[in-house]
Amino acid sequence: MELDRVSATFAALAGEVGKVIVGQTELVEGVLVALFAEGSVLIEGVPGLGKTLLVNTLAQAVSCEFKRVQFTPDLMPSDLTGYNVYDMSERRFHFQRGPIFTNLLLADEINRAPPKTQSALLEVMQERQVTVDGEVYPLPPPFLVIGTQNPLEHEGTYPLPEAQVDRFMFKLLVDYPSRAEENAILAHYAAGHDPRRLETFQVQAVTSAADVEAIRRAAGGVIVEPAVVNYITAIVGRTRETPDVSIGASPRGSVNLFLAARTLAACRGRDFVTPDDVKETAPWVLRHRVRLRPEAEIEGLTPDQALGRILEEVEVPRT
Repeated sequence: MELDRVSATFAALAGEVGKVIVGQTELVEGVLVALFAEGSVLIEGVPGLGKTLLVNTLAQAVSCEFKRVQFTPDLMPSDLTGYNVYDMSERRFHFQRGPIFTNLLLADEINRAPPKTQSALLEVMQERQVTVDGEVYPLPPPFLVIGTQNPLEHEGTYPLPEAQVDRFMFKLLVDYPSRAEENAILAHYAAGHDPRRLETFQVQAVTSAADVEAIRRAAGGVIVEPAVVNYITAIVGRTRETPDVSIGASPRGSVNLFLAARTLAACRGRDFVTPDDVKETAPWVLRHRVRLRPEAEIEGLTPDQALGRILEEVEVPRT
């Protein structure tokens, strides 16, 4: 697929999602970039900001299969992956596929499931396959896990394992809309649009699963100059050295930042990556991969602020 068509598809998808989701430009673009880069997304925000609605709308605009799983403390791994059922008439086992066999999986309130269930997602998010009773079942491409969590309510939740958090390509934050954006949301209701019935918004399918795979291949041809590669590794390396951070990003962070910047460049219609692509995607990739020192947290420092300092300190290459 040509890069001008990649850019047009990216803009068309953002436009279709924008029919329903008012504002939240960074959130929408981040989810689309993750979809094209074959990465998973963790979305954090208080209830009622449209996280579930975003995934519903995206699935309709991409014309692919979508499933939502409400994570609860009694959710078992087999409830996600599936299980073998013995057929008495045929005298053999049949594999009953779970909801994880889809294109877009919404793991709603993902931190409400216990660690045993969380571990079922590790293989899925990294290798795009499920292993049940020694049998490997590949997942259909494209595959994207979008997990949501509430940053305020911690009662009845389980902190996500660090290994799982690191497998999310992006962590995106959802904030309250502005007054003008909230007025536009109410205007949707006044015009008869109902988020529970997306047909009232007339969201059109502007691409397909096959197109998403073609876009991924096109993004793989985007040029990343050695100076930009050094810029990426310098940023990630600084997260391990700055005094505000106790644990920095792993090499997986460097890889994901490389892929994210390359995919964003393709979505902008360019066949080369600029330092601005790296700076734009760095908070998405790194904010959940750095752990602040206790004294920095006491001072009120946030991961985004720490990353902002790092981006100011690292010299930007001239390309």
